[in-house]
Amino acid sequence: MTMNLSCKSEVAVSTGNPLLEEWSTEFGVPPFDLISAEHFAPAFEVAMQQHNEEINAIVRSSEEPTFENVIVALDNAGRQLADINLIFGMLSSSDLDEKMQEVQNDFMPRLEQHYNAIMLNDSLFMRVSDVYNKRNNLSLDEVQMRLVEKSYNDFVRSGALLKGEEKERLMEINAELTSLNIRFGNNLLAENGNFSLLLNASQVGDLPEGVRNQAQEAAIAAGKEGYLFTLDKPSMIPFLTYSSNRELRSQLYNGYLKRCDNDNEYDNKEIVEQMARLRVEKAHLLGYKSYSHYVTANQMAGTPEAVYGLLNEIWEPALESAKRELEEMKALFAEEHPEESFESSDWWYYAEKVRKQKYQLDEEAVRKYLSLDNVRNGMFYLANRLYGITFRPIAAPRYHNECSVYQVLDTDQSHLGVLYIDPYPRKSKGGGAWCGYFTEQRYENGERRAPVVGIVCNFTPPVGETPSLLTFDEAETMFHEFGHALHFLFADVRYRGLAEVEGDFVELPSQIMENWAFEPEIMKEYATHYRSKEVIPDQLIEKIATASLFNQGFTTTELAAAALIDMDIHSMETFSDIDVNAFESYNLATRRGLIPEIAPRYRYPYFAHIFNGEYSSGYYFYLWAEVLDKDAFAAFKERRDICDRELAHSFRYDLLAQGGQRAGMDMYRKFRGAEPDKLPMLKARGLWQEPEVADSLATD
Repeated sequence: MTMNLSCKSEVAVSTGNPLLEEWSTEFGVPPFDLISAEHFAPAFEVAMQQHNEEINAIVRSSEEPTFENVIVALDNAGRQLADINLIFGMLSSSDLDEKMQEVQNDFMPRLEQHYNAIMLNDSLFMRVSDVYNKRNNLSLDEVQMRLVEKSYNDFVRSGALLKGEEKERLMEINAELTSLNIRFGNNLLAENGNFSLLLNASQVGDLPEGVRNQAQEAAIAAGKEGYLFTLDKPSMIPFLTYSSNRELRSQLYNGYLKRCDNDNEYDNKEIVEQMARLRVEKAHLLGYKSYSHYVTANQMAGTPEAVYGLLNEIWEPALESAKRELEEMKALFAEEHPEESFESSDWWYYAEKVRKQKYQLDEEAVRKYLSLDNVRNGMFYLANRLYGITFRPIAAPRYHNECSVYQVLDTDQSHLGVLYIDPYPRKSKGGGAWCGYFTEQRYENGERRAPVVGIVCNFTPPVGETPSLLTFDEAETMFHEFGHALHFLFADVRYRGLAEVEGDFVELPSQIMENWAFEPEIMKEYATHYRSKEVIPDQLIEKIATASLFNQGFTTTELAAAALIDMDIHSMETFSDIDVNAFESYNLATRRGLIPEIAPRYRYPYFAHIFNGEYSSGYYFYLWAEVLDKDAFAAFKERRDICDRELAHSFRYDLLAQGGQRAGMDMYRKFRGAEPDKLPMLKARGLWQEPEVADSLATD
């Protein structure tokens, strides 16, 4: 099939604004070399006006409402605005300067108001309802029927059934939430940038050479002398892992834990409380007991009770496992600090000591085999083994000089999409790692428009002649985000309104890729020493496998703790003023027994996923999807070929290519031929005891 490789704009005349014109770039990548911050404001203005005109054309039509002139027309409306917003969203999260921040502060609330006005347009909803009510008599196929039902339900969930003052109040709430969301993110970006730990040579003598060199380069880049450590995890985690100085470890980690909780101009506690209150009110307006009831009703889980059921099943064994891990570390800690108490900032340092002593595994030694180039080549190799696709470096416009760009070719060498990789931290970039669209896959005039996808990370940067050497977690994260990228690249969805899957399904395509990252068969293909080019030895791979369950209690507990406090604050059925720190502490320490030596992965004042992202009442997604990903990978294990092409073909076409054209659980059942089994996930996290073992323990 011939692919449409250019980005078509609805604007035919020259505007002098690259966001409003047809791009001449190869493969339809955005012309980043021509786009600047000042282009976004006028582009948003024009695109919003055009979108309104398209909506008005649907509303004012004198024709009888049909699937084509209402549902399809609505699905096609606002494409240019969506394109501009995608580019802005990716750039503002990965390279946010003052001018972009001004646009964000001005236009994100206006965009929220713009989309709200459309979803609360009574005349438009009447025409959508007309088609919905007669849908069973329209000879629609399965996908068309799903689009009609989803379109109608989206309007209802947006408040289309509300009247008068209730509808006005909902619009006010949405506008307030958008403004608070932006303030939360700006405060967090400022707090991340404002903290630094500048040390001298005597204070970093026990750190690995690579960590010291990285910190020295960070100091030079900041115009300072010495060794600079920041709250970016590629800087913070190595320091916590290798520095023997408890006071400095505590200073750095507490700086991380206290972000936006310092009672200064960047404090987020009041914002959190306001957002929680507004979300309760929004849920009640829409007919739900709580905000978590509102969110989960549209997910695979269905109810907050189902989410709590999974989290509670995981919590107790994870916490008990973490306590056993702590006892091992405390034995070493007591030898060095007999009169002191173990603190949360000590965990990484003593976990590494136990890892070396018990498993003879030195993560710093492993990193020498996990250069960024190696890991990237490994995931490209894996994608070729599984799906037959290939990645070709191309010269294309880049929004930052650290990006690399690849054309993705399908099995028949046809164009599948373009992938950008932006790997290193910088002050203008948000924390963490993510994958998103610059341009989305869709159909135009019967032809597939291939997507342009970006992976954005904050990995350990290169230093001098030493390349970027990734930690276990960073390598796993790279495979994770690549899984999202494959999901986007393989998408073959007829209608834009069916592009998205349920939130608790969305992490399946990413997390399943993590299963391959440290499989011996795959590691031996990509993990070579960055200097000697020696393939990683079998002995080291065996040590990695033996130690794979080490520290899983801690990892699972901090993850589940974050998911629980997300659900707790959004499951309030009535809102009363809260002290967010006390609320968090009560729900974790008092109610559930979280030990003080472990902090949740995210605390409310810097929990960007739920207050500056789209995961409110949804941080559980990772654990819910892990049940699916571990069960799906077990299917490959059962074939005795972890790269079985037949099974990979089914995974691609029955799940990844479908988008939201079918319900997530229906897609999963078709692939697996059965309901997902929790056992592989529990085993992978070391949380499962064989029944006979459990019975013997019970009788002791």
